[in-house]
Amino acid sequence: MKLILTGDVKDLGKRGDVVDVADGYARNFLLPRKHAIKANEGALAEAEAIREARIEADRKAKELAETVATQLVGSRVVIAAQAGDEGQLYGSVGVTDIVEGINRFTGVELERNQIELAEPIKAIGLHEIQVKVHPEVEFPLTLDVIPA
Repeated sequence: MKLILTGDVKDLGKRGDVVDVADGYARNFLLPRKHAIKANEGALAEAEAIREARIEADRKAKELAETVATQLVGSRVVIAAQAGDEGQLYGSVGVTDIVEGINRFTGVELERNQIELAEPIKAIGLHEIQVKVHPEVEFPLTLDVIPA
């Protein structure tokens, strides 16, 4: 059965894509949950418009992400945290602290899910983290954790 996706469906396609699926999958899952509509002449024209709008929005999002990346690449963000004499932090520096530090030092607002941190930072010094502002735009950022 030919359908037009009204939203992104994992392992099937993105919003506006025309897909050919089994009748049972369409009747029992996609159509009742409003993930897709049946394809006809008018709907196909609408699907093309949706797909073009999605492509344009993705292009703009990537341009914005590249702008953010050029602002942040090479910069160093300083975060102050309570630390003991040996350089161990009393707590840890997490993703929320990093987002606040980036906003405070550069004025760029990031989301928590854009910061990739393997484990919380528990020592003073320089730490390199990955920032992924778009699926195709990823860059390293240096954090300088200093004792408060």
